[in-house]
Amino acid sequence: MQRFNTLLKQPELIELNKRTLESQAAQKLWVEIAPDNMAQFSHISSIKNNQFTVYANNNAVAAKIKLLIPSLLIKLEKQGYEVTAIRVKVQAKSSPLPVPKFTKSLSTEAIHQLQKLEVKLSGTSLGESLTKLLKNASK
Repeated sequence: MQRFNTLLKQPELIELNKRTLESQAAQKLWVEIAPDNMAQFSHISSIKNNQFTVYANNNAVAAKIKLLIPSLLIKLEKQGYEVTAIRVKVQAKSSPLPVPKFTKSLSTEAIHQLQKLEVKLSGTSLGESLTKLLKNASK
């Protein structure tokens, strides 16, 4: 345990912890002032040099935030922050690879039974649906 406590007192980890706390505080502030649930589609870094940097998930969110910069600056001023500029950047999140579609096929016995039923129900809407199903099953 003593080694672990010694590690926590390293200057690098102290600086990292400080930055993490600043980032968390800035994100909490962003959630409070962000319009129309924009906080779920964006996040921010800490406030540095009187600048607030917002990272939007896509261009549409970035455009909406850019339109609202004047009102956001007023909200920040009312909360006691000296922010003179808000920068908006797009930081697209990667999407997971699409899951390949698994198609089930009918057994030969099932196809044979459906063909019999199709003949019995020919001329009805159910018969037409069975015809379409069998065409797709034979592909």
